[in-house]
Amino acid sequence: MYLYGASGHGKVIKEILEVQGISVDAFIDDNQEIRELCGLPVLHSAENISEIIVSIGSNRVRKIVAERLTCDFKTAIHPSAVISPSVEIGEGTVVMAGALINAESSIGKHCIINTGVSVDHECVLEDYVHVSPHATLCGDVHVGEGTWVGAGTTVIQGIRIGRWCMIGAGSVVTKDIPDGYLAVGNRCKLVKQIISDRL
Repeated sequence: MYLYGASGHGKVIKEILEVQGISVDAFIDDNQEIRELCGLPVLHSAENISEIIVSIGSNRVRKIVAERLTCDFKTAIHPSAVISPSVEIGEGTVVMAGALINAESSIGKHCIINTGVSVDHECVLEDYVHVSPHATLCGDVHVGEGTWVGAGTTVIQGIRIGRWCMIGAGSVVTKDIPDGYLAVGNRCKLVKQIISDRL
């Protein structure tokens, strides 16, 4: 198993895999100056490597890297996470310690469900979403591709958050958020459109 991204996020994924009894052979990173991380070598090419998790925190960079790789993507799920058997989890996704994902939720490809996150019933998270530590998504929440939900945020039941949004830490989301917006606060308000040309 190889991790693409020699960073703090990669360190966490490495430890999740090790708890599962899966050894990490090396990290891969585009930065030629990084040669070692956590006692493992850092390679600078993914050529002829078959099993990879993209361990990059930035949603947009994670998507760029994942789309250019030709390999089998694996998942990493911490054993302390509680996941309903009816949940679907896409390739490349990482579920960290203490996360809870309830019945009939769907988690896309290359998502990050961070430490202590709660995802309730029938939520849908599209590809490349990152839900930061201790955020809570109540039932039937839909989060669009590439959106980042900040630490400690609460999203009430039935809310729709668009694609490539950023929801500030500690926000309480009580209304739908359109594509490509930065939104913050309790109650969460639109601040500005941050992406328009790539939606």
